[in-house]
Amino acid sequence: MTPSLRPRRPLFSSGPCAKRPGWSPEALAPACLGRSHRAAAGKAKLREVIDRSRAILGIPADYRIAIVPASDTGAVEMALWSLLGARGVDVLAWESFGEGWASDIVKQLKLQDVRLFRAEYGQLPDLAQVSPNRDVVFTWNGTTSGVRVPDGAWIAASRTGLTICDATSAAFAMNLPWEKLDVVTWSWQKALGGEAAHGMLVLSPHAVERLESWTPPWPLPKIFRLTAKGRLNEALFEGETINTPSLLCVEDALDGLRWAAAIGGLPELIRRAEANAALIAEWVERTPWIRFLAEAPATRSCTSVCLAFAEPAFAALPREAQAAFVKRFAGLLEKEGVAFDIASYREAPPGLRIWTGATVERDDIAALLPWLDWAYAEVARAKAA
Repeated sequence: MTPSLRPRRPLFSSGPCAKRPGWSPEALAPACLGRSHRAAAGKAKLREVIDRSRAILGIPADYRIAIVPASDTGAVEMALWSLLGARGVDVLAWESFGEGWASDIVKQLKLQDVRLFRAEYGQLPDLAQVSPNRDVVFTWNGTTSGVRVPDGAWIAASRTGLTICDATSAAFAMNLPWEKLDVVTWSWQKALGGEAAHGMLVLSPHAVERLESWTPPWPLPKIFRLTAKGRLNEALFEGETINTPSLLCVEDALDGLRWAAAIGGLPELIRRAEANAALIAEWVERTPWIRFLAEAPATRSCTSVCLAFAEPAFAALPREAQAAFVKRFAGLLEKEGVAFDIASYREAPPGLRIWTGATVERDDIAALLPWLDWAYAEVARAKAA
């Protein structure tokens, strides 16, 4: 039967993600529009984003934080092009974004001393293979596979290499062990539902030391340059940006950060995300036709929950037929206005991907689940006919 209850906000996209509950365009009214981002007022807004991010995430006082161009992608690329090459690098890849960073390191930077540790979708590589004497590049949470590293125990406290962590779907939803991380990146469009096009870059003192002691042999585009005359460009970490940011997006980021602080900060953000993911886990447990793509419970994401169809008949279909099934499934839900953008990432195994970060309400997850059962029955019925 068609469910009677609908999610009030059917927004389950994994990026850009749902805005905080109660958001409206009026939240952007204090935006510093028509002003230079280098003027005192604009610069103060940018600095507030940095300060509020540090406070909520518990970033150490001696770590630098910058707002950079081109979302999380820009932040990661800035780190790769500016920091790598001084020593060998280990790259961990278990989904499409990790594979992307590996490709950039091997094919674009053309580094020779690279060890690539891969795993299939749903699994993690053997983290014990990572050497503390080499740099390591990895995603904390694989947004397209729903697989996350369970903790930072595998990272040596006495390492000499840098840890470069793409944390865009983990920041504001998971505990990050800052003492184990030298470079951390995320974007506003993820866990707090901000607008896109801006990234955040965090550097440890160890990373700053590398920047000031290592000059890459390749040319760096202007938007990648973190140093000036061999020294860290401190202005970037005080609210001055390399290019012109959207102060409307800055205001939206501040709105999300203020909301996060008001509801209880990082502990409450994590609690909300974990509660949302747990609700889906309960449904998966009682639903025979669906399973988690992440095989080990300890590695399952609490933000980008990736699901696979469990029926043997589905697994036996060619990939094109699987993708068509998922398209019909997601299309039905979108047509009904109960779930938008929940099909799996285009490069991932065909299935579902549901964002369960803190800006998503638990009641909306609860209302969605019967619709997933309904859609499966509808698609299966149409296929049988």
